[in-house]
Amino acid sequence: MDGRDKISDDLERRIDALAAHSSMTRAQIIEDALAHGRSLAWHEKWLAGVREGLAEADRGEFASEEEIASVLAKYGSV
Repeated sequence: MDGRDKISDDLERRIDALAAHSSMTRAQIIEDALAHGRSLAWHEKWLAGVREGLAEADRGEFASEEEIASVLAKYGSV
């Protein structure tokens, strides 16, 4: 195998970290990036958002009924 057949050590590390902290395998992360154009940066940002949301929930920080009503009024029911 020559150098063109291997991705960089940084990309390997990032893929491994995403796989370790999500329900996706390395292959799924790579396939998602290729098939749907989701970069590693997108995956990393998404995972950080999920972690922050879970941390907020653990702290008991939930949206109030008024906040939910405001969002529904602005964007409508889905």
